[in-house]
This record gives sequence, C-alpha cells and structure tokens, in this order.
Amino acid sequence: MICLMELGLGRIIAALVLGAVIVAALVPTALVGPLENIVTATGAPMSPPSAAHWLGTDEVGRDVLNLTVHSARITMLVALFASSLSMALGTAFGVIAGYARGTTDALMMRVADFFLVLPAFVLALVLAPLAIEMGGAQGTIMGLRPTLMVTVIVIGITSWAGTARIVRSQTLSLRSRPFVDRARVIGASHGRIICRHILPNLISLIVANTILTIVAAIWIETALSFVGLGDPFQPSWGTMLFYAQQAGSAGAGAWWYVVTPGFAIVLVVVSLYSLSHAGPVARRRKTT
Repeated sequence: MICLMELGLGRIIAALVLGAVIVAALVPTALVGPLENIVTATGAPMSPPSAAHWLGTDEVGRDVLNLTVHSARITMLVALFASSLSMALGTAFGVIAGYARGTTDALMMRVADFFLVLPAFVLALVLAPLAIEMGGAQGTIMGLRPTLMVTVIVIGITSWAGTARIVRSQTLSLRSRPFVDRARVIGASHGRIICRHILPNLISLIVANTILTIVAAIWIETALSFVGLGDPFQPSWGTMLFYAQQAGSAGAGAWWYVVTPGFAIVLVVVSLYSLSHAGPVARRRKTT
C-alpha cells in the first residue's frame, strides 16, 4: 500500500496501461482472434466504428481493433530487443571506459561520439533493402522476420552511445569510492571489482535509462515503418500509420484508422515516461 501511495495515481495508471499492452502483445489471438488479412477481412472498406467493429475498418475491410492489438506485439518486441542491445553495448562501453580511464577511455569515448551522431534513419534506409535482397523475407528470428531484425540492429547500434556516456560518468564516481579501494587492496581482480562492486550500483541507473531507450526505440521503429521500412506480414503501429497514409484515410474522413495506432503509441510512450520517474520520486520522498 505504501509503495502504491509513493507511486501516485498517474504512475499506477501508467503501470496498468503497460500491463494491458503487454497482455495484448503476448496473447493477441486470445483477445481479438487471428490476425485478419485481405482474404479474412470481416467488414466493408473504411467503415466507421460500430457494434461489429468497435474501431472501424481499414481500406480492405480489416478490423482496426484486430490490427492494433496484433501490432502491439511487433512494436513492443522491436523496442524491447533494440533497447536490450543498446543497453548491453552502452553499459559495457561505459563501465570499461570509466574503470580503465586514460587512453582506453579516450579511444572508447571517441567511438561513442561517432555512434552518437550516426543517423539511424539513414542507416536503416541503406540496410533494409540489402536485407530483403539477401533473403530477409524468409523465416523468423526470435519471433521477428529478418527484415525487422535489421530494424532492431540499426536502432540498437545507433542508440547506445548516450547510455555509454551516462554509465561512464557514474563509473568514474564509483571507481574512487572506499569500498572499491578496499576490494583493490585485498587483491580482487578487475573483473570481480566491476561485477561485484560497480555494476550492482549501476542497476537503478541502467533500468531508468532502459525505459527511456525503449521510448526512443518505439519512436524510431514507428518512423521507419511509416516510411515503408516495416514488414507488411508482421504489422506494427508504425506500419498501420503507413498504410493509413497510403490509403488517404485522413482525406477520406476515416479518422479512426489514423487515431487508433497514433493514440496507442502516445499512450505507451507517456506511460513509460511516467514510470521512468517513479524511482527517483520515491527516493526523494523517503529522504525528506
């Protein structure tokens, strides 16, 4: 009860929203049935919301609610895998650079600076067609088709540099703490010091930054899908926006086709931002 009071109503709502999205991503078929396609579409094209189709239909008669729920899985998977790759690279670079210092630190930070300015959008425009030509349309990897794995890798390798700099600065501070000095005096190896004394003290920072990285990954995936780099066989919310734009839904008055995936993206992003500040707020309340 105390934890719930510290979180506040807004963060409780954010947690419930994310919980609902996670459930939708895990069991979409149980909630809205199999993913509809052109053959199995159950409505008339561009039908407004009704009792039969709560969120209307798209340009070929597919239920928008069905598409939205199934798209949650792809959007969240891409964001989760991309942020995991980003956090792993960023944490490794930041800890090693901050602990080693000197020339190693300088060289690793120059590499991080290069990736910090590397445009994910342009890199994806180059790599996605190459993946398709290399047979990327066949099979799946960890639930994602290879064309989407390209998006995951692109987002991951272009978004870790900021994390590396944050982790490095904190590692520099931890490196000079008395408990690290004591471990060094008794003969602990560098690996043991990093794994047993530095990394555990970085967990809260890494978790908070991971949430923000997921937010960035969702935005990047949405932007890439919106310009046609998504996978039509595994639709995401960004892919839905792409097809809504291609169908001219805004001009045709089919607002539900655009608003639904757009609202889902904003709702998840706002919920993640809200939760990313929950930890610091709770700690400040305990110290006052």
